[in-house]
Amino acid sequence: MKIDLFTMVDSGGCSAKIAPKQLEEILKCLPLPDDPDILVNIETHDDAGVYRVNDELALVFTTDFFPPVCSDPYEFGQIAAANSISDVYAMGGKPVIALNIMMFPAAKLPVEAYKDILRGGADMASRAGVRIIGGHSIDDFPPKYGLAVVGYIHPQKIITNAGARSGDILILTKPVGTGVILAGQRLGLTSETDVLQVKAVMKLLNKSGAEVMNKHDVKGATDITGFGLAGHALKMARASSVSITLNLKSLPLIGSTYMLTDQGCIPGAAFRNLEYVENEAHVEENLDYNLKMIAFDAQTSGGLLMAVKPEKSDKVLSELHEKGLDRAAIIGFVTEKMDRYLYLNR
Repeated sequence: MKIDLFTMVDSGGCSAKIAPKQLEEILKCLPLPDDPDILVNIETHDDAGVYRVNDELALVFTTDFFPPVCSDPYEFGQIAAANSISDVYAMGGKPVIALNIMMFPAAKLPVEAYKDILRGGADMASRAGVRIIGGHSIDDFPPKYGLAVVGYIHPQKIITNAGARSGDILILTKPVGTGVILAGQRLGLTSETDVLQVKAVMKLLNKSGAEVMNKHDVKGATDITGFGLAGHALKMARASSVSITLNLKSLPLIGSTYMLTDQGCIPGAAFRNLEYVENEAHVEENLDYNLKMIAFDAQTSGGLLMAVKPEKSDKVLSELHEKGLDRAAIIGFVTEKMDRYLYLNR
C-alpha cells in the first residue's frame, strides 16, 4: 500500500508554525528563569537555549517537529530530523543526542509508515553524528515528527542572533522558496525537477555552514525557517540592536520559485510573516512584489544567515562553495540602528 503523507495536511513543515505575532504575545507571559548558568534563553527568540555546565562546556537545547512536507514517510523523517538538528548548528554547536517526538494516527496509517518515518529520522541523525536514545509518541492526526536535540558548545564560542554588528556582511547558505514550491506542488503547478530540488535543499544539513562559521569566528547567525528570511532577519536585527538591509535581487532561489510567486502561488504563512514584519521594515519603492513575498516565504529546514566581518566575507563564501553549498550568496549587510530594523531593497 503506497502512502502519500502530503495529502493529509493543509500546511506542513515550518509553514505550520503559529504566526510570529501571536507567538510573541504568548511568550510574554513566560517568566525568564534567574540562573547565571543560563547563557541563552527565550529573551531574544534565539534558535536554541544554552546552559553552562562548567567553564569548558555548555549544552545547547532545542526541539522542533511538524506535519509532513512530502509524500514519502522516509523522506519526511529525513527532512524533519535535519530541520530539528539545524538549531544546534545555528548556534555553532555540535549536536550529540536526541529524542524522537512522534504523533501518529494509528487508525489511519499502517505501522510501516511509522517505521519509515523513524528510520528516515535515524538515518539523518546518524549522518549528523547524533545518537537517538529514546522519545515519546501519541496517537494524533495529522502525523507529526521531529526531535528534541542536545548539543555541546564552548561557553565562549556561542553564536547567537544577537551577535550581528555594524559593517558585517550577510551570507545565506541555502536558496529559498520551499514554501512556494510545496504550495505549488499541492496545486499541481510544479515540475518533478522542482520537487526533487526542494527536497534536496530540505535534506541538506547545516553542518558545513556551522563548520565554516566556527573556523572564522562568526558571532551572529540564525537559521531560516517558519518566519521566513525577513522574519528571522528582523529578529536578528532586534536582538543585535542594529539595522539589516537585504538586497533581494541577490537571493538564491529554488527552481521555479519566482515564476510560481508571479502566478500567485503565495502560501498563507508568507502573509502572516509580512504582517509581523511590516511595521518595523522599510520596503524600497518599486521593489519587485514577487521578491518581497519570497522574502516572507516560510522555509522548512532552511539555510544559515550569518553576519560575517567584511574582511572575511569573500573567504567564508569561497569555503562554503568548496564544501558543496554552491548556492551560498551575499544577500545584504548590517548597519548601526536606523529608523527601522529591516530594509528590503532591490
